[in-house]
Amino acid sequence: MAADVEKQIDGFLSAYLPEVEAAARDARRRMRKRLPDAFEMVYDNYNALVFGYSFSERPSEAILSLAIMPQWVTLCFLFGAKFDDPKKILRGEGNQVRNIRLGSPGDFDSEDVSGFIEQAIRTSPATRDSKRPGTTVVRSISKKQRPRRLSSGPKKTATRRSAKKRA
Repeated sequence: MAADVEKQIDGFLSAYLPEVEAAARDARRRMRKRLPDAFEMVYDNYNALVFGYSFSERPSEAILSLAIMPQWVTLCFLFGAKFDDPKKILRGEGNQVRNIRLGSPGDFDSEDVSGFIEQAIRTSPATRDSKRPGTTVVRSISKKQRPRRLSSGPKKTATRRSAKKRA
């Protein structure tokens, strides 16, 4: 069964440009190495492919996620609004989630990102059981999805209406 899930994930990732696919695979490998006892929940959503990480099978108790967008990989901290972030590295302004766009594999291992991951682990509503091996489950696949590869055509220009709003 695990081989079937990995085959399915390979199919999801193959829809991306090679450099984004490679970055996603690297980030996922690093996350699994850091959290070998976590449940990995996969969502092939409308906007992105998402890997959520929790110490329980409950999606509501997830603490981290990797969101694979057409141009980059984002590491999301699902309780990040509460994090200590004196350097103001985390992106986002909502009441709960913060994120970091991963630019290179080294970003994942930086002292700042490692610290945020540790804060995420401490905020987990579920109890960690390091004796239990992690498992991967595909939770949902959206029938309708945005393209995973951006076209190389010309960028859309602003309409008069949107230009007026910005003025």
